[in-house]
Amino acid sequence: MRGEFVDIDGSRLYYYAAGTRGAGEPVVFIHGFPASSHLWHDVVRQMPAGHRLVVLDLLGFGRSDRTGASVSASPSVDAHATRLLRLLDDLRIDAACLVGHALGGAVAQAAAVLAPTRVARLCLVNSVAFDAWPRGAARLARAIAHAPALARLAGAPLLAGLIHGSLLRGFADRERGRHALDQFLHAFTARLGVDSLIAQLNAMHDAGVPALGARLGMLRCPTAILAGARDPFLPATLPTRLHEAIAGSTLEVIEGARHFLPDDAPDRVATALGALLERPSRI
Repeated sequence: MRGEFVDIDGSRLYYYAAGTRGAGEPVVFIHGFPASSHLWHDVVRQMPAGHRLVVLDLLGFGRSDRTGASVSASPSVDAHATRLLRLLDDLRIDAACLVGHALGGAVAQAAAVLAPTRVARLCLVNSVAFDAWPRGAARLARAIAHAPALARLAGAPLLAGLIHGSLLRGFADRERGRHALDQFLHAFTARLGVDSLIAQLNAMHDAGVPALGARLGMLRCPTAILAGARDPFLPATLPTRLHEAIAGSTLEVIEGARHFLPDDAPDRVATALGALLERPSRI
């Protein structure tokens, strides 16, 4: 694996490349809140050979630059999707399989709607969709919206601690969850700062996502929908709604797994991805 930075509209995005190039399509992994590219580490290790793998830190997360006031540095789903498509341009990837978790799933949906020829396949993992956002993060976002000055006064460490406690039950293995959340949130406490963390929380009710849901019926790329059966944050009916909205999609609900499915069951995610990559390229 090797990590690199690329400049997209004046902001640096970090990604690492893995896998082995071959005849197979490139695969791009997109994390959700409050994660980073580290979320996919165990999935990437189990991916089938012959695919170029690109694992991204979205703007405002991990090692990428913080979000900002400009449109090009916005934390909105559409802005993330536009930067993702620009990254594909920079890496000279004509089309790829997009794999998105939670917020990253909404970003993948947006990219597929904005540029359907660039998205060969979709894998949506415990994905945000329609009007459903992870309840733990959404509650914190509402509280911060009512008292932003107090949140800034509290600082990144205290706010990160609240997020850590709120999201821990999204992992089947609490000890692994503590380690993962420590790593994800360290980026905010050590480098990105409290304003970036507040911006990402405020983006948890992006008004563009419900409108995006109305356009999912236009998608014609093979799509796999994966969900943890014990996800405490997203409605149990959401994976079925996505499955019904996207023609020809498959749905797998994994028993015992929670919201952070790439951490809970990386082998099942990698296996499902392998099956998706073997399907015909268009339905």
